[in-house]
Amino acid sequence: MKFTALIIRFNLVFPFKLTQRRKLRKAIINIFKTEEKVITSLDYIFCSDEYLLKINQDFLKHNDFTDVITFDMAESKAFIIGEIYISIERVRENAAKFKVSFETELRRVMFHGALHLCGYKDKKPMDIIQIRKKEDYYLSNI
Repeated sequence: MKFTALIIRFNLVFPFKLTQRRKLRKAIINIFKTEEKVITSLDYIFCSDEYLLKINQDFLKHNDFTDVITFDMAESKAFIIGEIYISIERVRENAAKFKVSFETELRRVMFHGALHLCGYKDKKPMDIIQIRKKEDYYLSNI
C-alpha cells in the first residue's frame, strides 16, 4: 500500500503565522500511514469564527461556532481527498480554556480533522474517547 501524500496544502484565510510546516506535514503523513490510509490531497484552511460559522450553517445546517470542520471529498474509499477548515479564533480561545499552548491546540484540531478522514467519529461518548486517545497519541509523537 502506498502512503505518500501527493499534496498537503496550508491555506491561510485568517492572518496568523503557521510555524513548523515541514514537521506538521510529516506528522500528518504519519497519521495516514499509521492508520493505513492512502492520501492524495489534503487542504487545511485556517479561517475566522465567522468564516467557519457560515460553512457550518450552509453545509451542516448548524448555527454554532466550532473549531474544526472536515469534508471528505473523495469519491472512493480507496484514497483520501479532504478539506479541513479550522477557526484560528476558536483554537486560541480553546487553548486558553484548556490551559494549553496555542500550538498544541492547533495541532490537536489539525490531527482531529485528519482522524475524521481516517474514519473516526466524535458524536457518541465512546467515539469521543477513542478519537481523543488517537489525538493524544499523535500529539505525543510529533
